Amino acid sequence: MNTLLNAGFMDSSLSQDAGRLALGPDALSLLIDVLGHGVIVVGERGQIIHANRVARTELNRQRVLAKVGGEVHAVTPADSRTLQDALGKAGGGKRSLINVSAGSLSLTLAVVPLKLDADAWETRIALLFARPEVGESGMFGFFARSYGLTQTEEQVLAILCRGLSTPEIAVQMKVAVSTVRSHVRSLCAKTGSSGVRELVNRVAVLPPVAPVHLAQIH
Repeated sequence: MNTLLNAGFMDSSLSQDAGRLALGPDALSLLIDVLGHGVIVVGERGQIIHANRVARTELNRQRVLAKVGGEVHAVTPADSRTLQDALGKAGGGKRSLINVSAGSLSLTLAVVPLKLDADAWETRIALLFARPEVGESGMFGFFARSYGLTQTEEQVLAILCRGLSTPEIAVQMKVAVSTVRSHVRSLCAKTGSSGVRELVNRVAVLPPVAPVHLAQIH
């Protein structure tokens, strides 16, 4: 509870009532953990205060970000300097949008100061990960199961959400264009969507919940 208060996630005027209600692990920490977007709360020097499950997964993989000596770092020296510059700006109350990458992998981060109280000993900073691929969303699979989509229909829908056209999907899946169109018609019928745009928009606004398998990662 105190960690989140200090990080600026909770209004201190609510802390007394919240404390009486919290009988187990901090509810806000649990909420942050189920988000499909990675969230890391750090100090001005990058020292990690809290990382949700999606963020911990990325840090453990050490693909574009890593935990070094309790601090968050980009895996390449150039991106580490970019991250440190953004943290410095956040310490002065400014937001940044940066990209960190390694090889073919790239991750966009919003670097946002959380507390600008002049009396605070140090500003807390949130590193917010860009939205993951549709297929990595916990709600995408739930959406597919809710409407009884086949595995192939789910695959077509995931590719549609990446902005590919019907001919492009046919090439990627190595099937006829007419086959893809048949799957799209079935998708629209099953979900009650008037067309591809409405179907994709419905997926786009699904709640940002992490996949269930991430619950096993600590």
